Amino acid sequence: MGNDAAPAKPIPLPYSFIMLKKLIYLICLFVLTACENTPFTLANFSSSTSLASEPYILDSNTISLIQRKKQQAVIESAFARKTSRKRAHKLAVICFEKTAATVFMPFDLAEIALAETGGHSLSSRAVSGQGARGVWQLMPERARSHGYSTKDMLDDAKCAEAAVCELYAKLTMAQGDLELAKTYYCGQGSQADAYIKKIRSIREKMIERLNLQGTRVALAETSTRIR
Repeated sequence: MGNDAAPAKPIPLPYSFIMLKKLIYLICLFVLTACENTPFTLANFSSSTSLASEPYILDSNTISLIQRKKQQAVIESAFARKTSRKRAHKLAVICFEKTAATVFMPFDLAEIALAETGGHSLSSRAVSGQGARGVWQLMPERARSHGYSTKDMLDDAKCAEAAVCELYAKLTMAQGDLELAKTYYCGQGSQADAYIKKIRSIREKMIERLNLQGTRVALAETSTRIR
């Protein structure tokens, strides 16, 4: 008997309910688009804000993958002014990959590279007067403290990994102050003061390029919609 019964028909949703769902979807889409095109400011990368009160290892999912990719494009452009396009691309990818799942952004690694060896074509063979080596200029003893040899500093990827480890060590010393950690990365005294000023200048220029990139994308989208 039960098998002869007609299957139950789905209850149609009220038209007003369907329209409400569409409206909520459109609002969410608008908010996401607005967030995506929000200009960056130095406050977004403020190093004076302490990380000490936050979890030491942040969930990488809290940082937009799209924004990281945008930073990679800006980094590649900045690097290309110092070295070949092919090498610029390689190093930009390294900055993106080696900061994934860390508290750092690609810009953090890139600006150190530019400050350290930007004047030497971002060469992996760069050696300072004190003996620091590689694109990110690690002293041999500091590289060894993170499990890397002096020879490893010739390998851009390994040098970047060692630089991230060193930056973490300096971040602990600086009690979560990222800008101070970058100062410690260089050292102390007047040389470190000049170094951090150079870092700030590099960061400002990259953020400016990032905002310009976002403006161009927004203008292109607007032009497409008008057509």
